[in-house]
Amino acid sequence: MEMMFYNCYEEKIRPCIDLIDSLRKLGVDKDLNLPAIAVIGDQSSGKSSVLEALSGVSLPRGSGIVTRCPLELKLKKAKGSNVWKGKLTYGHCELDLTDPSEVEDQIRAAQNIMAGEGLGISHKLISLQIESSDVPDLTLIDLPGIARVAVGKQPVDIGDQIKELIKSFIKRQETINLVVVPCNVDIATTEALKMAQQVDPSGERTLGILTKPDLVDKGTESNVVDIVQNLVVELKKGYMIVKCRGQQEINDQLTLNEAIENERRFFEDHKDYRPLLDNKKATIPYLADRLTTELVAHIIQTLPELAKEVEEKLSATTKELERCGEGVPDTVHEKITFLIQKLNDFGQNLRSLSSGEEPDDCIKEQRCYAKVRNEFENWKCHLDRMKYQFYDMMHNKVMEYEKAYRGRELPGFINYKTFETIVKQQIVKLQLPAIQTLKKITEIVRDAFLDVAAYNFKGLPNLMRTAKIRTEDLRKQQESQAEIQLQIQFKIENVVYSQDSIYGQKLTKAKSISEEDSVQDVKSLKSDKFRFTFTSMPKNGATIHEMTTHLKIYFKIATERLANQVPLIIGYYILQEFATKLHIEMLQLIQEKDQIDEYLHEEIDIADKRKTLRNRHQRLAQAHDHLSKFY
Repeated sequence: MEMMFYNCYEEKIRPCIDLIDSLRKLGVDKDLNLPAIAVIGDQSSGKSSVLEALSGVSLPRGSGIVTRCPLELKLKKAKGSNVWKGKLTYGHCELDLTDPSEVEDQIRAAQNIMAGEGLGISHKLISLQIESSDVPDLTLIDLPGIARVAVGKQPVDIGDQIKELIKSFIKRQETINLVVVPCNVDIATTEALKMAQQVDPSGERTLGILTKPDLVDKGTESNVVDIVQNLVVELKKGYMIVKCRGQQEINDQLTLNEAIENERRFFEDHKDYRPLLDNKKATIPYLADRLTTELVAHIIQTLPELAKEVEEKLSATTKELERCGEGVPDTVHEKITFLIQKLNDFGQNLRSLSSGEEPDDCIKEQRCYAKVRNEFENWKCHLDRMKYQFYDMMHNKVMEYEKAYRGRELPGFINYKTFETIVKQQIVKLQLPAIQTLKKITEIVRDAFLDVAAYNFKGLPNLMRTAKIRTEDLRKQQESQAEIQLQIQFKIENVVYSQDSIYGQKLTKAKSISEEDSVQDVKSLKSDKFRFTFTSMPKNGATIHEMTTHLKIYFKIATERLANQVPLIIGYYILQEFATKLHIEMLQLIQEKDQIDEYLHEEIDIADKRKTLRNRHQRLAQAHDHLSKFY
């Protein structure tokens, strides 16, 4: 039977605890929260005595704040008998311990190094690993006792500092909170329990430990039993009760093993507490078993989410590391190759941007091409507004020219010079809005190119500065060339022209629609409900009608032509050619061999960040490997 239990223990319990300990050793707790048991209590609650009893070693004791750093207590049950090995780790120090008597002094020394000599505290972790035949398989994190007021040379806000430190551990959903409370105080007023309830209102993650049952007033033992039976302040995980060494017993040099024996006799002989022992709710050995069971169950419950978090963090770190790049190499040849690759990647991303496919990391709110397309749409909308405004004022415009310039033509014959003059006047009004559209798009593209440069040259400030200068110089050059081309386009539009077939087709269609409208008007006017006497067409009405028809048709043709031609010119000079020329300009840097080191000078922050990311990636990859093997 014992062998079956041992096999089950070896197969299920120990691997779970070893897995989390190995992840913590890798430093994965820097990246995500690991399942743990945090031990908290008010000062003088008996917290240190409980941990001593579980670990089998003496821990720092005394009045005031004794635990000044979080102490990770990793207990590992050894297979052989009479085995004891210890290891204390803090900062970059690692100290092997060969005797339990060394532990207390070495922890005090470690706390002085980590928190400074005095009464201050530190968030830095001290890890004590004990492998012994007399300890359970268990990992606990001991936190400083809660101080209500500053004493002596303690910082004025020491109480708040300790609470913040405790809260940073117990608020994590992955942490089981072990709250140590003396039996001889009112449990409802205990600060440690209040803090646990704030972060775990339902008590799902909280286990209460009552200490010092021998100090309660006679006749009040039933109140203690009610608390352990979960009848006073309810916790889902309930309570346990223990009796550890008191100060007098320590002075009398009572060993921890002898204290365990005394504890058992105390509960066996006590009429009120004996049922708690029978129900395995009393004594250190039962507490050790309970904590191991709770921790393993908690680990198994959180492992799927933990594995998912490791995978997500690993993926995110990989992407971030890729964005930081591999770093600048050492040799001259490698540096030239590195620079060429950087510049070619930059050129490729510029080409992708000019075709609307820039990298996602370069996009701010919208793609550059989407912003440019919006401006082209605005240009088209402006042309449509101008067209309809022209239609509205066209009748009066034709009348003015008819009065001022009509020669011997009979009514109905249009004056071509009048037609041409009006067309040219309207077309020239579109030149300034076209140039304004060019300038808006140039700004959009310039900003987008600089975003691509920042993406490709991240951490290389001199290369980025050079890219900014070249981009700005080329922006002016390309904008100037595009503006000249637009001016040429509008000069060309001053030559009034359209293919005969296109113009004739649109004219025929317009007249056909006009005749149909006239027929409908005549039918309406001849209806029985109305009686009108038709008079002759107003003076010059035929000429005005004919002229407005031609003007409408030609202006529509011209604006349709400009609706496409202006975006084509801007798109070519400001997107396509700008991107190509900027890439060529940047490639010229390769010829400046004496400046390559300067161009590739890297920001210290980026180098440090890359190192941090590589370390994180390494430990997360190892954690992923550990978890994969466990499953």
